[in-house]
Amino acid sequence: MTRLSVEMLAADTVEPITSAGHARLGIAVLLGIAVIVLLITRFKLHAFLALTIGSLALGAFAGAPLDKVVVSFTTGLGSTVAGVGVLIALGAILGKLLADSGGADQIVDTILARAGGRAMPWAMVLIASVIGLPLFFEVGIVLLIPVVLMVSKRGNYSLMRIGVPALAGLSVMHGLIPPHPGPLVAIDAVKANLGITLALGVLVAVPTVIVAGPVFSRYAARWVDVQAPDRMVPARASEDLERRPGFGATLATMLLPVALMLAKALVDIVVDDPADMTQRVFDVVGAPLIALLAAVIVGMFTLGRAAGFTRDRIAVTVEKSLAPIAGILLIVGAGGGFKQTLIDSGVGRMILEISEDWSIPALLLAWLIAVAIRLATGSATVATISAAGLVAPLATGMSTTHTSLLVLAIGAGSLFFSHVNDAGFWLVKEYFGLDVGQTVKTWSVMETIISVVAGGLVLLLSLVV
Repeated sequence: MTRLSVEMLAADTVEPITSAGHARLGIAVLLGIAVIVLLITRFKLHAFLALTIGSLALGAFAGAPLDKVVVSFTTGLGSTVAGVGVLIALGAILGKLLADSGGADQIVDTILARAGGRAMPWAMVLIASVIGLPLFFEVGIVLLIPVVLMVSKRGNYSLMRIGVPALAGLSVMHGLIPPHPGPLVAIDAVKANLGITLALGVLVAVPTVIVAGPVFSRYAARWVDVQAPDRMVPARASEDLERRPGFGATLATMLLPVALMLAKALVDIVVDDPADMTQRVFDVVGAPLIALLAAVIVGMFTLGRAAGFTRDRIAVTVEKSLAPIAGILLIVGAGGGFKQTLIDSGVGRMILEISEDWSIPALLLAWLIAVAIRLATGSATVATISAAGLVAPLATGMSTTHTSLLVLAIGAGSLFFSHVNDAGFWLVKEYFGLDVGQTVKTWSVMETIISVVAGGLVLLLSLVV
């Protein structure tokens, strides 16, 4: 980063709310993050409250007036929810329609009917990756784990041989591919192009999920050779439905928002004329809000009505889909508040000024910061949001593609080594009937492979695009 970039940043940003020097700001950041970690891990406080208190603590440690800290936090919370809240809600509705209508089961059954033996781990990657596109990670686990357990039991497969590929597919989608909350917030924070980020994210995701899924599952199955626990193998959730949506219609509905956003990105590259009518049309239909809204409306017919749902049943499904995401919205919003507190305190400018003389690439720095926060807090979303706020100034002067790669570097770092302070760690442990050591050997190592491989691919892409 050049001195010119620093001067441009200084001209474009308001004065920090504190006059603390670099040393004090650095200590304040570490203490603020430490407060968040301590509250989440030691006192089991909800991440929303921990982020709120941590933001206030950060401002206090930096010597900022608390009234200005409050304004920074609430401003960041509001802008973050305004930017991604509607998208999260639409994604939740689409995921609920997919689950309740039996569309997810239809995709699973169709693919598994055509796969067997050595092809089964690859089929599980495909299932998890497709289903993971519109679903939050925790929702995807709840939806897919019963399928994984049934396939393992029915086909007498090692649970790790089937489960690791499915988990890898879900995790990669969650960390790298919008419209998941973490990538969306990072895109907003560094002002990246969503369509280009999505296209590059898919390019990084495919080889990453292959290495961390089917390839690594061979070794995971040797290290932890377990079968599906009988107590956890449930009946299908949609067996009471009279009929289910067709495979083609379900798949098309799920991929509709991705197709619209990718089409916008391609038109932007090919046409590159804001006044052109074609580009203006695709700027609208490819906007995340419109793309997801279109998928939800189409899904009401291709999923809900196809399953025999009445209008009242569809309304109930939509209503039930929104309640569980309240906590997610609050966490994401509070993460945005923490990010804004970092920025307004001058931390972003400090990192930019310090790093201009470093030889470490900006993308690697972003990955390392996300790794540190992930290890400390256990939350990929918190790591993504916080790291995006810290490294946002580094995007100044970057090309459009490199700004998107910055988002992916953050997302890759946010997945590094899930352990006991991560809710996903315990979900996997309990569903698969593992002990802590077995979970570390499989789930934690898999997450680390995803992070390192994806981070390495991002750095390689930065050399050629």
